[in-house]
Amino acid sequence: MKNRPVAERVKDFEEVPLGYSVEEALAEARRCLQCKDPKCVKGCPVGIDIPAFIKLIASGKRDLALAKIKESNSLPAVCGRVCPQEEQCELKCILNAKKAPIAIGSLERFAAEGEEKQPSPPVPLSQRVRGKKVAVIGSGPAGLTCAGDLAKLGYQVTVFESLHVIGGVLQYGIPEFRLPKKIVDLEVEYVKSLGVQIVSDHLVDDLNELLNDYQAVFIGSGAGLPNFLGIPGENLPGVYSANEFLFRVNMMKAYKFPEYLTPVKIGKRVAVIGAGNVAMDSARVSLRLGAEEALIVYRRSRGEMPARREEIVRCEEEGVKFHLLTAPIALNPDQSGWVKEMECEKMELGEPDQSGRRRPIAVPQSEFKLPIDTVIVAIGNSPNPLIPHRNQELRVNERGGVIINDAQSTSLPGVFAGGDIVRGSATVIS
Repeated sequence: MKNRPVAERVKDFEEVPLGYSVEEALAEARRCLQCKDPKCVKGCPVGIDIPAFIKLIASGKRDLALAKIKESNSLPAVCGRVCPQEEQCELKCILNAKKAPIAIGSLERFAAEGEEKQPSPPVPLSQRVRGKKVAVIGSGPAGLTCAGDLAKLGYQVTVFESLHVIGGVLQYGIPEFRLPKKIVDLEVEYVKSLGVQIVSDHLVDDLNELLNDYQAVFIGSGAGLPNFLGIPGENLPGVYSANEFLFRVNMMKAYKFPEYLTPVKIGKRVAVIGAGNVAMDSARVSLRLGAEEALIVYRRSRGEMPARREEIVRCEEEGVKFHLLTAPIALNPDQSGWVKEMECEKMELGEPDQSGRRRPIAVPQSEFKLPIDTVIVAIGNSPNPLIPHRNQELRVNERGGVIINDAQSTSLPGVFAGGDIVRGSATVIS
């Protein structure tokens, strides 16, 4: 898929990948071998019938291809853009053995983009299950998916969202140039068309009170608690969590200052700690906000970086610099108390840890200093603690994740949970 030129895209927040033309999509779809035992389907976390939707695209039936995808996934326009297909469905494609795999994610995006021009009619619903009402807490990927699936089964579903916009992390966590908010709004409208009621500006705290009005509750409140390093100086002015930084940009429209009077104070030299997609997003946003230099500081090597390969490449294309095998050990202030310097030490890789990646080990007497004036900590998030803290009978694990059984039931009867509140921060499709 073609991207916008680097010199053009670094000056704005418009989407970077251009999407397929009809001709490009047909050519790509016709490469599919239509395997009798499609390994790609096994690589998809939600089991989309990938050969079927690709065959429909190849036949020029874009609308039917989208309907086929939506049998398993209510958020195809989002997933086609931000999911790591190269580690999932595309990794399993048999064409990997000889040449490039089918660009499944790009074709999913193409199918979904047809809906922008001609919205699909509401899906026919099964007969309503009278008196069966379900409350869903959170309107992120888990909440919207759960609500959509339950509505298709005939349940009366109400989604409660604490923020003023719908979409959860899709709205506040991913920059416009990677996931345009009009796309998120389009997916939300589809879920609403299934009969789902969505209530914004409503923070749920008491689950037992909610169970007085609903037969079941699904908690999908996500992983909104930022993780920190615990190093000296991490609370200095000029140090952001990636959550706060991206929230200010995406939700408070900091990138549209002065049209929106909510600027983000950004320095000339920004250091982003971490190497996941959120870290890449933060570095690219920093450059677009006016930083002269953006650095990725990561304690492992390039091979261990968890971000998508295409996001790493786009970062490099846009001028982000990488300090690999480097770990921050302290942040120092200037005379005014603002962060001015990052103390680091060099690392080397040892044996694999529980994640399967080689464990970083400090190199003795390798300390050095980096001059910086903004730091963004992007080392992951933990499950949102608000609901567990207010409902002590809800069992959680040592990471704060809600504990569920195989049926996704929690320790509270009638209360279920899924998504990042259970597993911690993960991909949209997971």
